Amino acid sequence: MIETVLRIALSLTVVLALMWVLAKVARRPLAARGGDVVNVLARQQLSRNSSVTVVQVTDRALVLGVTEGQITLLGEVDPAAIEQRRQEIEQRSPVDLDAPAAADRPHAPSGAALAGSALSPRTWATALDLLRERTARK
Repeated sequence: MIETVLRIALSLTVVLALMWVLAKVARRPLAARGGDVVNVLARQQLSRNSSVTVVQVTDRALVLGVTEGQITLLGEVDPAAIEQRRQEIEQRSPVDLDAPAAADRPHAPSGAALAGSALSPRTWATALDLLRERTARK
């Protein structure tokens, strides 16, 4: 009886260890498995089932239209242009949403980037004031 339980426990341990190893191998990116022959440089979702993808194959960058049923070659671009654009995007400074609104800062121009938009803290403060006025009992 004890021998059977030990065999079952050992078998279960071996199976679980094998599953763990296979899961680790499956999670590795494709580039690590097959080398740097194909890399996805950029992807933009267009709808639920379609996207445009820029893929680098050796020294060429291909623009692909991707849907559930097919992949279509849309064109070819310079890989250096893609990398330059990526660096420009990374160098942008993030917008500080916690900073005072443009109208609250005397040194800021009146047409600041967030002024009047839904991202402006001043817009939200005005909306809250309006709601307080309408819901207050008089």
